[in-house]
Amino acid sequence: MAKSTDTPLFPILPQTPVGIARMAAAAEHADDGHLIEFKTLEVRSILNRSISKRQLSLAYSINPYRGCEFGCKYCYARYTHEFMAPTLGESMTGGTAPAADFRDPLTFERMIFLKQNAAWLLEQELKKIDRRDEVALGTATDPYQPIERRARITRSLLEVFARKDGYRLGIVTKSRLIERDTDLLVEIARRNTLVVHVTITTPDAKLARLLEPRAPRPDLRFQAVKRLREAGIVAGVFGSPLLPGITDTEEALDGLARRAAAVGASFFAAHPLFLKPCSRPTYLSFVREHFPALQTDYAKRFATADFAGKEYRERLIKMVDGACRRYGLGKRSSDALLTRNEDGGGKRPAQNVGTVVRQQRLFA
Repeated sequence: MAKSTDTPLFPILPQTPVGIARMAAAAEHADDGHLIEFKTLEVRSILNRSISKRQLSLAYSINPYRGCEFGCKYCYARYTHEFMAPTLGESMTGGTAPAADFRDPLTFERMIFLKQNAAWLLEQELKKIDRRDEVALGTATDPYQPIERRARITRSLLEVFARKDGYRLGIVTKSRLIERDTDLLVEIARRNTLVVHVTITTPDAKLARLLEPRAPRPDLRFQAVKRLREAGIVAGVFGSPLLPGITDTEEALDGLARRAAAVGASFFAAHPLFLKPCSRPTYLSFVREHFPALQTDYAKRFATADFAGKEYRERLIKMVDGACRRYGLGKRSSDALLTRNEDGGGKRPAQNVGTVVRQQRLFA
């Protein structure tokens, strides 16, 4: 009997990875930092369609980098590196595969990918979208993490928006580096709708260094909000996430809102912590080391769900609303958009990005 020349149903040799795993396999070394390796990533798109089960109107997201240097203990995006790992039966042959375990949450902050040709891609893709649709910059990785000083990918994207009219752009960052691009932000705001969101989890520098080890100090972030407001840019403060037993008290929220008002913030918002499986080992290790008395409480809170309970969420909403009223700050709603108000008009935007960034497509 002649032997079949057909491909066997269960091939012995591993298959070549596909999709983002294939791109990761082909990524080349670009730079080094302290305990960090940077690699180029040849992507086919920079503008990612956002999908929301709640049918929110946020249409597109942009993340100039894949992975983030800041190393925030509570980061919800760590699992996105898992998509770059080859699946069962695939190998990393055929490329310069990074010697990294993409399923290790720490790899997210230790191997950062720089998306190539981002500005050219954005220029082409903006021609195909409705200008009324919202675009969010920095939903999963900070667009102003330290490598941006050299790579300047975010700035190249803002240069594209500065030449456009009528778009809606929201930016989320923890970095004072955004001040570098004030010239472009002013031009974008003149011809488009622009809102900047500076995340300040706590004004306590010591606590911030433990939570967000490589992010700028809180006082420098408040200073960034002040300077953006002085330039006429709509900019506000996110006191997020609110950490149970640590930063979710009336006193803590009041202190954040008071400081936000002192620098002229356009709005103030905060939403509760949610712990995806990828976030738990890193964050709970932080709790175990620095707040051991809270271990039982966290085990109970997140025993069956990643998200805070309804009663707890509602209590925090009331606390945040009260702080906004006391200091005359614009409020944010979890259902509104990055650049729109709760009522659809007016000067002050009103939205909490937390409910949006949970959608997988935002992390691309």
